[in-house]
Amino acid sequence: MAGSTRLGQLAGGGPITQDSVRYFATPAPVVAHIVSVTLFSVLGALQFAHGLRRRRPAWHRAAGRLVVPSGLVSAFSGLWMTLFYPHLANDSALLVGLRLVFGTLMIVSLVLGFAAIWRRDVARHRAWMTRGYAIGMGAGTQLLTVGPWMALAGEPGPLPRALLMGAGWVINLVVAEWAVRRGPTLPAPSRGAR
Repeated sequence: MAGSTRLGQLAGGGPITQDSVRYFATPAPVVAHIVSVTLFSVLGALQFAHGLRRRRPAWHRAAGRLVVPSGLVSAFSGLWMTLFYPHLANDSALLVGLRLVFGTLMIVSLVLGFAAIWRRDVARHRAWMTRGYAIGMGAGTQLLTVGPWMALAGEPGPLPRALLMGAGWVINLVVAEWAVRRGPTLPAPSRGAR
């Protein structure tokens, strides 16, 4: 929703605020980021649907050919914006560092996931793609880590903001690692099956 709002503002010419002026000055990276993140998040979520993977493996492979490039565009555009857009007043060096680390980890995870399936190593493919997707969805979890602070205490300062945003990525990676180590779950056999 935030991405759609931002695209609407860019297309409609405003409103331009102190926080958004950087997007209007150079819109291509943020447009690429929003479009690729949307594709990555929607198609990526469907990649984890066991029934869909099992019943339509060709669809899973075709969607994967869109998920990986869209995830890479998302990560690279995020890194570009971190490095080249003017930082906001609340962007601490710690937050910039966290964005660089997690953006790089997302790229590495997606490349390793792709390389694993190229070698037909399904278990490693699932593990790396799960990690890459978890990092990519960090912004959603950041709403849950930053949002309550904002509701109770207002805009967090630079250090709390960095820690709360970093917590979003860490929470997602902890859950992803738990899922990877737990292993794939298979549906229970039907009562008549032996």
